[in-house]
Amino acid sequence: MNSLLPEPAAPLLDRIKTCMVGLKMPRAIEVVDECTARLDRGEITAMETIEQLLVEELTFRENRRIKTALVMGRLTTFKTLAGIDFSFQPSLDKARIQALAQLSFVERAEVVHLLGPPGTGKSHLATAIGIEAVKAGKSVYFIPLADLLGALAKAEREGTLREKIRFYCRPALLIVDEIGYLPVIPGGGNLFFQLVNARYEKSAMILTSNRGFAEWGEIFGSPVVATALLDRLLHHAIVIQIDGSSYRLRRHTDLLPEHVRSTANLSPPAPEAPKRRGRPPKMEVPCIKQAENAAPQKWGFSLCHKWGFLKCH
Repeated sequence: MNSLLPEPAAPLLDRIKTCMVGLKMPRAIEVVDECTARLDRGEITAMETIEQLLVEELTFRENRRIKTALVMGRLTTFKTLAGIDFSFQPSLDKARIQALAQLSFVERAEVVHLLGPPGTGKSHLATAIGIEAVKAGKSVYFIPLADLLGALAKAEREGTLREKIRFYCRPALLIVDEIGYLPVIPGGGNLFFQLVNARYEKSAMILTSNRGFAEWGEIFGSPVVATALLDRLLHHAIVIQIDGSSYRLRRHTDLLPEHVRSTANLSPPAPEAPKRRGRPPKMEVPCIKQAENAAPQKWGFSLCHKWGFLKCH
């Protein structure tokens, strides 16, 4: 039987390499010749040589762990907090976002809501926080709501719903993206509630949505289900609203209608004035005041006020 132990008669460096193979230290094997050469030239001491070998190996293993965790958590698009342009979205409080990156909300099993129109950086922000959590050694899973409900519905048909919910309860941080973008499948609200209820006060979540809480009854097809969901998702919650224009369309704003370019584009368009006969009136700028007045109802601020943690803007 082959032994992992080095041959006593082999040269010292070869014996060291054999030990590294047995200990599964691939990166240390790659750099051991360079480290020993520096030692022979007197550039580093023996203890510094050992330290460098261990640091190289540990760094390699940590990078491999992070890469594997990102793939397993479906965080395949690498986004960072450094890549967020806070000057483009002044409604984002940089200090508050950096506080989220400290991940204390994960320890407290809280829910972070990221609300705002398309293109304002909700998914970028959620992904960046998720990557920070992975680096900190926490398990993370990222999934759009449509994919999540599809998987839960399939498990229900196959009689494995309990196991699937248990699977989605394993990550310390579950990120559910794009709530309100696509129609929810029949029964999807009940399935989502079962998952939320299973994670309630046990594990953290990040939810992104382009719709306000007041519209959740419409999104999930039942005001009763929406109320039950919000009862749990807003109990221990951090709500961050992003008011701004689309970052993706920042270079093409001249091609968009004025009401889309406006930072108040979360609100329904203002009603058109009745048509006048005769000479057409001059072009007027859309009424921003009216859009601002409509925004609170759109985003459900009155509902948030009831929960006592979100200010009306």
